[in-house]
Amino acid sequence: MAAEQGSAVPGVVVAGPPVQRAEEVLTPQALAFVAGLHRAFDGRRRELLTARRARRDGIARTGTLDFRPETASVRAAEWQVAPAPPALTDRRVEITGPTDRKTTVNALNSGARVWLADFEDASAPTWHNVVTGQLNLIDAFEGRIDFTDDRGKAYALKPARELATVVVRPRGWHLDERHLTVDGEPVAGAFVDFGLYFFHNAARLLARAARDPQDPNSGPYFYLPKTESHPEARLWNEVFTHAQAELGIPHGTIRATVLIETVTAAFEMDEILYELRDHAAGLNAGRWDYLFSIVKNFRDAGPAFVLPDRNAVTMASPFMAAYTRLLVRTCHRRGAHAIGGMSAFIPSRTDPEVNAAALAKVRADKEREAGGGFDGSWVAHPDLVPVARACFDAVLGDRPHQKDNPGPAEPVTAADLLDVAGAGGSCTSAGLRNAVQVGIRYLEAWLRGTGAVALFHLMEDTATAEISRSQIWQWIHNGVRLADTGERVTADQVRRLVAEELAALPGQAPGRRQEAAALFEQVALGEEFTEFLTLPALDLLD
Repeated sequence: MAAEQGSAVPGVVVAGPPVQRAEEVLTPQALAFVAGLHRAFDGRRRELLTARRARRDGIARTGTLDFRPETASVRAAEWQVAPAPPALTDRRVEITGPTDRKTTVNALNSGARVWLADFEDASAPTWHNVVTGQLNLIDAFEGRIDFTDDRGKAYALKPARELATVVVRPRGWHLDERHLTVDGEPVAGAFVDFGLYFFHNAARLLARAARDPQDPNSGPYFYLPKTESHPEARLWNEVFTHAQAELGIPHGTIRATVLIETVTAAFEMDEILYELRDHAAGLNAGRWDYLFSIVKNFRDAGPAFVLPDRNAVTMASPFMAAYTRLLVRTCHRRGAHAIGGMSAFIPSRTDPEVNAAALAKVRADKEREAGGGFDGSWVAHPDLVPVARACFDAVLGDRPHQKDNPGPAEPVTAADLLDVAGAGGSCTSAGLRNAVQVGIRYLEAWLRGTGAVALFHLMEDTATAEISRSQIWQWIHNGVRLADTGERVTADQVRRLVAEELAALPGQAPGRRQEAAALFEQVALGEEFTEFLTLPALDLLD
């Protein structure tokens, strides 16, 4: 249970379960730095959250979205972002994962060029995970993260030059950190994750670079999630400028890659890069959250925006292909990296048939991205690093990227980006059951503190759980009939599937299945659409 622990910083209160070595992260100086971010920028953050909700309601009501006319001059002008630092010049393979100790070692050793150290979708934000994740990164940079697990397996880092470059993903603007308050208000999770990491590691990383210019961990680099507009990117830029000035770090040292994982951000790629141009490193095609964003924004816009079964929507679907074409063209015009999306398939080391199928799907996905002009892409498992690397090696050769490739020439219009109906596919009973299974099983693990979960040979995270519950909400509210049975999707039908799913898992430890099922029903069957499932879920976490 959370318990107020106080702090030596006026106005700052730390409350949460005890975490071993927390005092190394939650120093008075670090807490004061985070409090400074909150006091300087939280008012603006809250204004932007209000603006995004108002905009989303308008889109849902009208079923329309277009490029902003007031920023046409930014899109038309010729400008570029700052050149990439050496550590972010070659990004052909990136691996993602939470910041627990085992994953930290395995990801850094994976052979990927970049590790997205995730405090967001792949991490359940328990206070333990928030604090120990920061400790693990500090220990990794200090070379003291080697350990032996309960089964006697030893984990040790490779030499520094062989490690992946750490790029930290803090939480999105919408999430508060309940365990840390300033002047009686909860601090944004984004300020906590960014602030603690930057405070403890910016100077440490620059010192590594001074000792060895070829050290891949030579600067503070970030992935920015859930951005919905260029004013939200502008706020991040102001945070970066403030943070660097506060700690005496040269302006432009921070580099950030923005995930284009909302449909509104897809209409503002140029503007987002422009706002961050001194600190921008690239854009990423965050495909799973992008599908969630389509449902969220066009939830009341009629059958033309109803998504079929999740696994039927591929990157070859017209609206997804348009989104990636626009991303590559925008990035390369502006001198930024275009990073492809996640391959969530999980190879099996015991089932050759499953393994062959997973590797074939990953290979096809990465060949498409490399051939389409992307400079790199994501995988979720170390065994997939060589597969992705071979696909990009075949296109890049010895070149670090392909920014000289403008991508496909055909223009991308607003209609192209919104052609959801062109995806084809259908809504099926198997797809509905899978959405229930994934949603409940993922939420049960999340409530226990695990944010990345292997289910049905896929690595699931919060983004895929969001798709699962939001599709069910959309199907019910749009009167969808299942293609294979003709049944109309109803709340009662979903409740029966939830009960069947709970009954199918009697042999497993009880965990928190009942809470997960109740939460899933709340966010999938509620009369009003819940903005993010993590918002009501936070009250159930330690």
